[in-house]
Amino acid sequence: MEAADVNTGAGGGSLRRAGYRRSAGSPRGEARRRELLERVTDDLAVNGLVDFSLRRAARAAGTTHKVLLYHFEGADDLLRRAILQLRERRIANEFAAASQTPGAQTLAARVRAAWPILLGGAPGRRVLDQAIGLAMYDPERYADLGRDASQQYLPPLLSICPERWSDQRKLEVAEMILATARGLLADLRTSGDTARVGAGFEALARALEREEAAGD
Repeated sequence: MEAADVNTGAGGGSLRRAGYRRSAGSPRGEARRRELLERVTDDLAVNGLVDFSLRRAARAAGTTHKVLLYHFEGADDLLRRAILQLRERRIANEFAAASQTPGAQTLAARVRAAWPILLGGAPGRRVLDQAIGLAMYDPERYADLGRDASQQYLPPLLSICPERWSDQRKLEVAEMILATARGLLADLRTSGDTARVGAGFEALARALEREEAAGD
């Protein structure tokens, strides 16, 4: 997985030095901020991280980069918030499938129900892959993109574990699911070998069945 070449300046430079006034957090300002973020997130989902800049974001939002700097701290802040929002959308779809699929009563069944969503071509999937690539390529600058992913995915994974399990056991199994799914998806993106990745996922599902059958 290659890291994207992201241009995070209004015209190519860092935005942390920009001295524009920030939104004061009024209800009207917050509503406008959410509206702008939604538009930028939609653009990011379609066009990816390559050549992302504050000016591109402004065009997508139908405003100017100065307006965005009024509501956000800069391009890096806007990018992080848009990626968070994309991931929230994806998680909502995945766990809706996991919880609403008929017969998905066991942990393995819930993970099986979510897996097709992870494999699918929903808007933003490529961007989330690129975000993890950025976190690996330049951890000093983009480490939050990787940490945010774990912080967002772990709570819903913990929530689908059997209630009778201890918190420690839930954490161990949730971490296993997250790490294995990430590895399988990375392998699929780079190799395109659906049969091999499918076999790996079946092994994960069987491990979850054994874990749940083992009792407390």
